[in-house]
Amino acid sequence: MDDKELQGVMAHEMAHVKNYDIRVSTIVFGLVSAIGLLADFAIRMAFYSNFNRDSRDGNAAAIQLAFWAVGIVAAIIAWLIGPLVSAAVSRQREYLADATSVDMTRYPEGLASALDKLGQYGRPMRRPSKSMAHMYISDPVKPGFVERMFSTHPPIGARIERLKKMGGAF
Repeated sequence: MDDKELQGVMAHEMAHVKNYDIRVSTIVFGLVSAIGLLADFAIRMAFYSNFNRDSRDGNAAAIQLAFWAVGIVAAIIAWLIGPLVSAAVSRQREYLADATSVDMTRYPEGLASALDKLGQYGRPMRRPSKSMAHMYISDPVKPGFVERMFSTHPPIGARIERLKKMGGAF
């Protein structure tokens, strides 16, 4: 990479710091974890509580069923929808880091060229770790449809197109 491309990449990484992306990611993780904790609590309440033993009215079964319903819905949200939302937030933060990088350097072509080179010449890892994907400037795993939904990075082509549109502003 030449100096302009490296400048774009470094500005992109600095933009993550400037935009408080770690804070945003931590908040999203905390919310998803809280929903998971709620699911666990509700399922345990439904499973281990003795609603039927001490019940003098017929509401015990309804209360237990409500705990099961809340627990199952919260578990689905935490384990399926939570990661989808987290990945979507991460992708938007990547676009924001690209835009902030352009704002810092005033040269969108540098980052676009660097991303293009990463897409063309970047050697794929033998076994890229999905758990470390958020540490890369572009996703090391070449995703299919389902993987794209859970991807932490937008496609390189889409990022380059946005950067080209920003080029006219400078």
